Amino acid sequence: MTVHQLNELLLICSLVLLIAVAAVRISSRSGLPSLLLYLGIGIAIGQDGFFDVKFDNAELTQVIGYAALVVILAEGGLGTKWKEVKPALPAAVVLSTVGVAVSVGVTAAGAHYLVGLDWRQSLIIGAVVSSTDAAAVFSVLRKVPLPSRITGVLEAESGFNDAPVVILVVAFSTVGPVDAWYVLVGTIVLELAIGASIGLAMGWLGAYALRRVALPASGLYPIAVMAIAVSAYAAGAIAHGSGFLAVYLAAMVLGNSKLPHWPATRGFADGLGWLAQIGMFVLLGLLVTPHELLADFWPAVMVGLVLTMVARPLSALISLVPFRIPWQEQALMSWAGLRGAVPIILATIPLVSDIEGSDRVFNIVFVLVVVYTLVQGPTLPWLAKWLRLGDDPSETADLGIESAPLERLRGHLLSVAIPEKSRMHGVEVAELRLPHGAAVTLVVRDKTSFVPLPTTVLQRGDELLVVATDPVRDAAERRLRAVGQGGKLAGWLGTNGDGSRH
Repeated sequence: MTVHQLNELLLICSLVLLIAVAAVRISSRSGLPSLLLYLGIGIAIGQDGFFDVKFDNAELTQVIGYAALVVILAEGGLGTKWKEVKPALPAAVVLSTVGVAVSVGVTAAGAHYLVGLDWRQSLIIGAVVSSTDAAAVFSVLRKVPLPSRITGVLEAESGFNDAPVVILVVAFSTVGPVDAWYVLVGTIVLELAIGASIGLAMGWLGAYALRRVALPASGLYPIAVMAIAVSAYAAGAIAHGSGFLAVYLAAMVLGNSKLPHWPATRGFADGLGWLAQIGMFVLLGLLVTPHELLADFWPAVMVGLVLTMVARPLSALISLVPFRIPWQEQALMSWAGLRGAVPIILATIPLVSDIEGSDRVFNIVFVLVVVYTLVQGPTLPWLAKWLRLGDDPSETADLGIESAPLERLRGHLLSVAIPEKSRMHGVEVAELRLPHGAAVTLVVRDKTSFVPLPTTVLQRGDELLVVATDPVRDAAERRLRAVGQGGKLAGWLGTNGDGSRH
């Protein structure tokens, strides 16, 4: 490649990124998941598009898609709050295992008997479309916050169900006879156990190291966090475990470990996640040949109808009934099973393996994802409101606290942002009752900073700088969060500061 060609390539990539960033704004206003706009960009560039770029390398698409999926899962894990996921964990595990099995079986039967596909192709499609995409779900729910139990189940399910689905798709796409069901179940259990063990171990070790080793620059913390998460994927895959589960769990442990410079790390991961999604969807749009999709449009609609109206609700019913989850929440979780990046990426596996009919499988999956995202995406917020499942507006918002270590002084500087719904509003500085060794040193209000007095009344929108010695750093943060949730009487009301009661 010459320098001139490199310059042209950089110009095209920059223009695509700028268009994609503008597409985020459009999707946030229209309620459509941004993945559709990114796919549209890829289709417009590719075959039958304006630039007629011919791209048919399914193997390269799969490799890049896997890499992008690792980054997306890491970003999702970093943003998952343990206090929300913990009570929903059993339901999410059952939904992402038993629910996946039910969904695969019902969808495969529909593809076989209604569309006429052979059983191997039907099972591949059933497995491919049984994976949900949290990015697609929550991109249309920004303006309709859900109760923590629902978000906990949906987030954990989307992080967990990728692993068994990948194992099933690879097994069904292997040339030769498919293993017996009990062999597949044993393989899934073993790989999930290995991946979970490695992910949890690497997350804990990484968090332990980052909290005790002072890096020379704050910008290195986000890089270190992402490197640990990606290393968990690689270690899990090398150990013949589920690398996808490993990266998600490692990132979740890191995201709940109160690491230094956390807002910067979260922003960095969020940006990488967007970049991975943009690149992945544009590439998938390039891979598809639009004029070949027409022949598989109605088969895709029929398979999607079975998946959306029968398989997903049935899998949710069987998985969630033992947990006594109300029917309204089950209904929303059934409709919230949006498909996004993962199914289209997984549909490249039979293409690379050269399975008979794999082109048709890819086309059906592609059309299904696009059509039913168009149907489910805009209606999901409306359904949440109709079922009256929006968050209680009186619920208090958690504080945003960033910690910067002061190694030579053996202390920490906590930056505290008081959100609109925080009960810290109206509390005097002295009423915070911070532990000895911690003090509020500065308040920023309306872009003006001042040193507070003990009688200074804190207000919504204030930013506080709290200095704490190393031994009382965690206690100071717990106390700040407790006051944010329970006000000046937090200790007597029983608020711990971690979202729980004692």
